[in-house]
Amino acid sequence: MDRPLEIAFHNLQASESVEAEIRRQVRRLEVRYGHLTGCRVSVEALHQQHQTGNLFEVHVTLSVPGRDLVVSREPHHARERHAHPDVYSSLREAFKAAEKQLESYKAKQIDHASAPSTSADALAGQIALIEPGADHGFLIDNVGTQLYFHRDSVTSGRFEALKRGDAVHYVPEISGTGPVAVKVRLAARHA
Repeated sequence: MDRPLEIAFHNLQASESVEAEIRRQVRRLEVRYGHLTGCRVSVEALHQQHQTGNLFEVHVTLSVPGRDLVVSREPHHARERHAHPDVYSSLREAFKAAEKQLESYKAKQIDHASAPSTSADALAGQIALIEPGADHGFLIDNVGTQLYFHRDSVTSGRFEALKRGDAVHYVPEISGTGPVAVKVRLAARHA
């Protein structure tokens, strides 16, 4: 993660064992989705009930590039309130829901990346540099920004056939190293 994990306790004492469980759960999420940029976890004791057990509300905010995914687990119904009276059960339930939401987000990202780009999604640019013998190149967009692209990003034509000045359409994407061009295709040539 780019930012350190944030853990907050409300209406209860901070606990090393609860923090250890939160860190373990966050590591599991990082393995499932390697692009987490940050995570905030808040644990709140709603009431101090000695006979039926304490009720805990857990909020998990996962930061991924470009947005936050928020999970809030609070006991809404009477049977839920008494089914998980300890903080560890509440944490497991919240992180299970966070994992489902992260998997759903990841699936949407994969679907979007594999979907054929429409002309509304694609931007125009031109090839700026193809290094001889390299498996990548650079294109320049309409405002002069240079974007990296890999040979596997070329969807029409052959990578080897590209040359400086060729007009292309591409879909921009933000990677860990900055903006890149994906789904690069030669623009239709007018005869």
